[in-house]
Amino acid sequence: MASRLEINFVRLLSRCESMASDRRGEAEWRLEKYVAALEDMLVALRKSQSKPTHEVVTEYTRKVDFLKGLLEAEKLPSPTEKALANQFLAPGRTPTISNERMPASKTVHMQSKARCTGEMRDELLGTVPLFSGTTDGDLRNRRCLPLDERQSAAELDAVLQHHHNLQEKLAEDMLNLARNLKNNTLAAQNLIKQDNQTLSQSMRQADLNFEKLKTESDRLEQHAKKSVNWLLWLMLILVSFTFISMILFIRIVPRLR
Repeated sequence: MASRLEINFVRLLSRCESMASDRRGEAEWRLEKYVAALEDMLVALRKSQSKPTHEVVTEYTRKVDFLKGLLEAEKLPSPTEKALANQFLAPGRTPTISNERMPASKTVHMQSKARCTGEMRDELLGTVPLFSGTTDGDLRNRRCLPLDERQSAAELDAVLQHHHNLQEKLAEDMLNLARNLKNNTLAAQNLIKQDNQTLSQSMRQADLNFEKLKTESDRLEQHAKKSVNWLLWLMLILVSFTFISMILFIRIVPRLR
């Protein structure tokens, strides 16, 4: 069961997404205050004992970061910079409340991209002042444009769509490159780990061989000492036997006259 803090957080998040989907104006500062409050509540939610699962907290963080990025993108000076910043925004993947058929953050993202595209087109055509909104009167004036200008607007829409497709393809290529880099990094990490294991086994085997060599050296040294001792005793016995034999020989054999 969701805690009271999580319920309030979801309500405020749904309210912020609803405000972001509408054309704001004087209420812009309210949305900024609400998003700041969402950040504080998210920090408290992470520290709460009855916090939701890791996946849910990650989704909440994703939606709050999206709203922050959306506010920062709308503060940029030109529609081109706004459109580029919108390309890098990542909306939420799941609905905030149960009665949403599609995540509200995705709807807000599509509306923001469409609004930035319209502002870019209006800036290039010079039909409306920079940063002005698109009202019903503007739409009627645009329908009253000459045929050549409408064709130019259509061509401009095609060019903008082409650039949009190129940007999406570039983003997809960057994602694929990052994915391949991650896979290569993991493969290199596994190889390094295997090499480290092989090196550790080799070092252990070298230590075992060194211990065996030391043991055999000690045994050989002891064996050499034993051989020297036996040879020394044998020489002493031979010398003693020779000495005694000479004495007996002198005593037994008479002297020559």
